[in-house]
Amino acid sequence: MSANRPAKARFSALLLSALILSGSGSHAAFALSELKQIPGQTQQDGQTEETPEEEAPADRGPMQIPMPDPLVNRQDPDSRDDPQTTVPAAPVEVLSDVSKIPEPVARMRALIVEAAASGDIERLRPLLGKGPTQTQIAENDRDPIEVLKELSGDQDGIEILAILLDVLSTGFVLVDKDTPDAAYVWPYFTEKSLGSLTPPEKVDLFRLVTAGDVAGMEEGGNYNFYRVGITPDGEWKFFIAGD
Repeated sequence: MSANRPAKARFSALLLSALILSGSGSHAAFALSELKQIPGQTQQDGQTEETPEEEAPADRGPMQIPMPDPLVNRQDPDSRDDPQTTVPAAPVEVLSDVSKIPEPVARMRALIVEAAASGDIERLRPLLGKGPTQTQIAENDRDPIEVLKELSGDQDGIEILAILLDVLSTGFVLVDKDTPDAAYVWPYFTEKSLGSLTPPEKVDLFRLVTAGDVAGMEEGGNYNFYRVGITPDGEWKFFIAGD
């Protein structure tokens, strides 16, 4: 009996130690579970998504009004220089019936045609005027007949007379209407873009100049051969070449 007592005592001590360890373990487990969930909730119910903290807005300084869009055109629509909105030029009115123009103009034209057709350049002299009313040929301080002879390809001025007849045989236009500079001008090409000429109008042009001349004019954009101007009151204003 004395031999079994120590064995029982050791067994009791081991049993007590196991009870103490198991009791303290379950209490610790319960205590940890209390930190994470409310009693009665499941593990899944107690979980919540972590919401990331919003970063504090950076210091952007005082609010500024944005600049206007540079593509916005704030000009007055009527003042914009836009080729797509520019009002096209009025069409040129080409005239051909000399019976419908003022009588002084028709008479001066008839006198010039008669003198040029004669082949005698001196017959133009009385029509060219003098002083302030002298017809503009080149240099008004020189004798106009001598200037015309110099412009002609021959010494008698026959070529320039032929050119004068050809110019006056074309259609014509009224320029600077209702102004002190108003004049009836031959040929009408002087007021038209060469690129806008119709085929019949191109025929008229080639009656006066060569294809080489036309090519040079197209580079400059304007008719630059001879032209005649007569004022509404019948004054022979000019017979010149150039733009």
